[in-house]
Amino acid sequence: MEAVDVRGKFVWHQLMTRDVPGAKDFYSRLVGWKTMPWPLDPAYTVCHADAGPVAGIMQIPSDLPSEVPSHWLQYIGTRDVDSTAQAAVRAGGSIVKGPSDMQGAGRYAVLKDPQGAIFAIIDPENAKPEAAGAPPLGAFSWHELATSDNEAAFAFYSGLFGWDAMERMDMGPLGVYLIFGEQGVQRGGIFIKPAENPGPPSWLPYAHVPNADEGYAVALAKGAKGTVPPMDVPKGGRIANVIDPAGASFAVHSMGTVPKTAAAAKQKAKPKAKVKPKPKPKAKKAAPAKKKSPVRKKVARRVAKAKRGLKKIVKSAMKKYRAAKKKSAPRKKSKSVRRKK
Repeated sequence: MEAVDVRGKFVWHQLMTRDVPGAKDFYSRLVGWKTMPWPLDPAYTVCHADAGPVAGIMQIPSDLPSEVPSHWLQYIGTRDVDSTAQAAVRAGGSIVKGPSDMQGAGRYAVLKDPQGAIFAIIDPENAKPEAAGAPPLGAFSWHELATSDNEAAFAFYSGLFGWDAMERMDMGPLGVYLIFGEQGVQRGGIFIKPAENPGPPSWLPYAHVPNADEGYAVALAKGAKGTVPPMDVPKGGRIANVIDPAGASFAVHSMGTVPKTAAAAKQKAKPKAKVKPKPKPKAKKAAPAKKKSPVRKKVARRVAKAKRGLKKIVKSAMKKYRAAKKKSAPRKKSKSVRRKK
């Protein structure tokens, strides 16, 4: 059976933390992983996506200094761990943990690049061919190196893994974002870490989730600190960065689809074609009174005055008529009868 080509691919991701139970709950809710103990070492937690195991969680070893924070460690594939480690040293890097074997996992080593970022290399056992197309949900879709010299860092990793510089994006004041990959597949980006960002150069993994906006909200609700709120990225998709409750930096990435919240916002912003509604029968309004001209007003006043005068005359005449009628009316005879003489 032909060996799977793993050179230059990010084949494993490992969270080293001081709170394993908390990490299991946090990432299960954020990414949707199912966490299970590793049969060969129950103290080691394996995170499963629908497509299979993608990451591990372990307690930071007690022999490491207490100031070492929780962090994610990226494992990059190679078929010769010893030779790759030696090449890293010749290129200006250093060895943090020398090549050794791990039953059920393969041969690995932990290295530090010339700028100070830590990463691991591994010749994995039972490696599976990489699926074509976009990484499945729950898998890792992008890997980002924040460093002090992006061109020097790229030269170092390119010499070890054969990476190609696929694009250099001018980000203005933020400098150049160098996108690397191999065999036509983009793997991640390298950029110069802003001076205000604390800590040494480091790698940041991006997990593929259905909705970066919802993932960011879940992370904050679970006690994470937001470092980069949800934002669009070139060529589609959205990302968000957080620091988990134990202090490890992590990112989520929704690819190819627009989140519901963003879609709703776009629908509101997009002007809709106006449909003329059927005219509703309007209630008839009383016609406004026409304004009278000055002449008409004057005539109207005279007519009103004449009417008032006529009423007075009629009233006075009726009064006189009643008085005259009263005088001319015959007197009523007395009921008593005069005696005859």
